[in-house]
Amino acid sequence: MCDTLVLRSDGATWFAKNSDREPAEPQRLIRLPAVHGDRAATVRTTYLEIPQTAERHAVILSQPAWLWGAEMGVNERGVAIGNEAVFTRLTLREGEALLGMDLLRLALERASTAREALAVITELLERHGQGGPAGYRNKRMRYDNSYLIADPQEAWVLETAGRLWAAKKVERWAISNALTLGHDYDLASANLEDHACRLGCWNGRGDFHFARAFDGRVLPWIAGARQRRQLNQEFLAHCPAKVDWLALVVALRSHGHRGHRLSRHDNRQVCLHAGSFWRPSQTTASLIARLDGGSPRMAATGTSAPCLSMFQPLGFEPGAGAGLLSPEEAPVEESLWWRFETVHQRALADPGFADALRAGHGWLETELLAALDRRTLDWPRLAAEAQAWHDAWHQLAQQEALRPPRWWRLNAAR
Repeated sequence: MCDTLVLRSDGATWFAKNSDREPAEPQRLIRLPAVHGDRAATVRTTYLEIPQTAERHAVILSQPAWLWGAEMGVNERGVAIGNEAVFTRLTLREGEALLGMDLLRLALERASTAREALAVITELLERHGQGGPAGYRNKRMRYDNSYLIADPQEAWVLETAGRLWAAKKVERWAISNALTLGHDYDLASANLEDHACRLGCWNGRGDFHFARAFDGRVLPWIAGARQRRQLNQEFLAHCPAKVDWLALVVALRSHGHRGHRLSRHDNRQVCLHAGSFWRPSQTTASLIARLDGGSPRMAATGTSAPCLSMFQPLGFEPGAGAGLLSPEEAPVEESLWWRFETVHQRALADPGFADALRAGHGWLETELLAALDRRTLDWPRLAAEAQAWHDAWHQLAQQEALRPPRWWRLNAAR
C-alpha cells in the first residue's frame, strides 16, 4: 500500500510519497552517481536481465533493501517518480518479469524529463511485462503498478494493467492502490480498447473506461485505497497557491479523523500503521521533492512512520543528506532506518513515548526544512543537528525494553 501526490504551484512541481510495506521491512536511501560510457551489455534487475544503457543519470532512491528497484526516487535532472501497487484483472499470477519498482529505477536512470520517463516505463513494460513476487516475506504478493511522474515543467499519471497502459498530464493529482483514469487520458497503448475486448475486460459497449475495465474490486476496498486517495485529493483541493515543505509533511502524516489512537485505524489513513490481519502494511519511508529547474531539493525521513519521524534535507550536492544516505553495498544494519526501529517500536508499545516523540521534532524539523529554501546549505551542520536528535531518542528508547503490540509482531513475523 502507498500514497503519492503531485501538484504544480508557483512555477515549481511538488512531489510527495509515503511508501507502505510490511512491518520491519528495511528501506534505505541510496545515492548512485551518474554513469558515462558503460560497456556492460546487460543489467540484472530483481528477477530479469535486460539490455543496459551506456549513459545513466545520478539518482537518489528509497529502496526496500532486498530488491534492485525502488519505491520512489529523484534523478539529477529533476525527474521524480513514485509507484503504487494496483491489483488489476491482468496481474501476472505466475512467473517473473520486471517489478514496478525496477521500472521506476530504470526510468530515473535513463530519462531527462517526465515525458521521457513515461516512454521508458511503457516501452520496457510492453517488451518485458511486469510481475513477480513483490513482498518481503509474503511472496504471494503480486501486483501491477500506477505511477506519478514529475519534472519542473509537468506531471503525468501513468496507470497499467498487465502490458497495457494509459497516461494523463495533470496539475494536481493523487494516487493510491486503485486505478484512477477513466474515459479521459492523453496517451495509451496501441489498440487499447481492442485488447480490452479480446481479454474479456470490456464488452465493447458505451465509452471505454480504463479503471472500470481493468481494476480489481476486493483488494482496493480492503486497502481503503479510495478513502486514502480522497484525503490527499482534499488536501490538493484546499492547498494554497504557494505551497511549502511543512504543508506536504502534514499531508503525509495524516491519520484522517482517527487521530493517533492506532487501535482505531482501519487502512483509511495516509500515514499507515500495521494492525490486524486486515491491516498488514505500514509506512516505512517518506519523501518530498521540489522540482523547480535548479538542483532538486528533497526532504525525507529515511525511517518508518512519518508521524513519529523527522523530515531531513536531502540533495545531490557533495555531503548533502549524509546522515540519511546509506552506501549501496553497506549492510542494512548500518542504515538510519535500522537504527530508528528501536525508537519506532518503543513508540508503538508506549503511547506516552510516542506523544513525546511527535512533539519532540517540531522545532528542529522546522529549522531543517527552512534551510531547503536557501541558496546554499551548511550540510555538515544540518547533518550534525539531525544526528544529535536521533542519538538522543535512541538512548531514551533503550531505557525501557518494551515489545510492540502483539498484532504488530504477528504481521512482522508473517
